[in-house]
Amino acid sequence: MRKRIFAAAVMLGSLALVLLPQAAALTADGAAANFTLKSATGENVRLSEYRGQVVLINFWASWCGPCRQEMPHLDAIHRKYEALGFTVFGVNVEQDRELADKVLRDIPVTFPILFDDENRVSELYDVDAMPATVLLDRNGEIRFTHRGYKPGYELEYEKQVRVLVRE
Repeated sequence: MRKRIFAAAVMLGSLALVLLPQAAALTADGAAANFTLKSATGENVRLSEYRGQVVLINFWASWCGPCRQEMPHLDAIHRKYEALGFTVFGVNVEQDRELADKVLRDIPVTFPILFDDENRVSELYDVDAMPATVLLDRNGEIRFTHRGYKPGYELEYEKQVRVLVRE
């Protein structure tokens, strides 16, 4: 019995690590830290301008196999829920943009791609795994975080997006 209780406590603790917001990425009012990054289209994108929408921020790199595997799933979720006030930002963390551009030629996506070539935003959000995914509610508050990707995670992302767009 003790082993089961301990195992349950460990699992709940692990779940809390995945679902609790990163302290460094929070502002004094509890919202996700604002940032401005250059997009693939050349315009500056400011996170605070998307307040009122549900936002999924996905940090990725060209060398990350799971990142490439996940991108088509994120694009499908983006297209499915975009009309309900949802967007995905794919934040590339590499200094060499050409590496990201090559991946995007092989795996085209409809969601905005942003470039964090100085890693300021990924450091602000304590990104310590690739990919890393952060889901914000319409108030700009971090509601869910995920580290890494394995097939099937996209089902959890979609479930969480559905909850947030209904709020």
